[in-house]
Amino acid sequence: MQKKTRIYVFPGQGSQKVGMGAELFGRFTELVATADAELGYSIEELCLRDSSSRLNQTQFTQPALFVVNALSYLNHLLETGRLPRFVAGHSLGEYNALFAAGVFDFRTGIRLVQRRAHLMAKASGGGMAAVIGLSVDQIHRACGLAGVTGIDIANLNSPNQVVISGPEPDLAAVQPDLERAGAQLIRRLPVSAAFHSRYMAEAGRVFQGFLEGVTFHEPRIPVISNVTARPYQLAETKEVLARQITHAVRWVESVQWLLLQPEPDFLELGPGNVLTGLIRRIKTEGNRLSVTP
Repeated sequence: MQKKTRIYVFPGQGSQKVGMGAELFGRFTELVATADAELGYSIEELCLRDSSSRLNQTQFTQPALFVVNALSYLNHLLETGRLPRFVAGHSLGEYNALFAAGVFDFRTGIRLVQRRAHLMAKASGGGMAAVIGLSVDQIHRACGLAGVTGIDIANLNSPNQVVISGPEPDLAAVQPDLERAGAQLIRRLPVSAAFHSRYMAEAGRVFQGFLEGVTFHEPRIPVISNVTARPYQLAETKEVLARQITHAVRWVESVQWLLLQPEPDFLELGPGNVLTGLIRRIKTEGNRLSVTP
């Protein structure tokens, strides 16, 4: 019998929920203390009680998810001793994949994510919407018919689910044409800006400058990049992480690449099972997406 290829995946923003990590904080007290010291607040209080209603604010969501995802990974290793053959993460989750691969340590990961979240939270004036039932080409055609030029593809989540980013007026203007094209559902996302789009250019530029002061290490485990849908190379790490803020999350292509491995066996580590559902859909829906990176 052919040996399975173990693949660990980490979720991103949108998977957070009050109560996440409840079983983990007491097991990793030193790392929790490190996170608290870097962030300047109690990560346990934020995740378990969220008494100040901050968990859904980008600048708090991203560090909270990074910590819970990281502790979930470390806990799984303690319980099973099973290292993955590949790792990948969706948007913010990619930082957990890089942490799992030894590209940087836990403290550095906190600093990276905190800075990224701060810069992304500063952006405003746009939004995002999940479009169910249309391909990327169909979305582009609908934008053309509506005369809308400000919409970017943000996430290619499954062959049947694409997330778009852009100014609020453009999102509203294109909706009727998306519906006429056959969109089954158009769901606005609770975000403060047009993430993973051209409108994050300033955040990407500033973040790239911040990355220049960070030391990265060769991945001990192959990490599949959101930007390239291929394994990271050490020399391109800083450039790719900066581009990730402004470029589409190519999740479909990343999973399709991983599905080519012998007997791929995916495990989602972190709160919820969003990625597990997307991977299942990618397996069953086939390849209906096309996009120019």
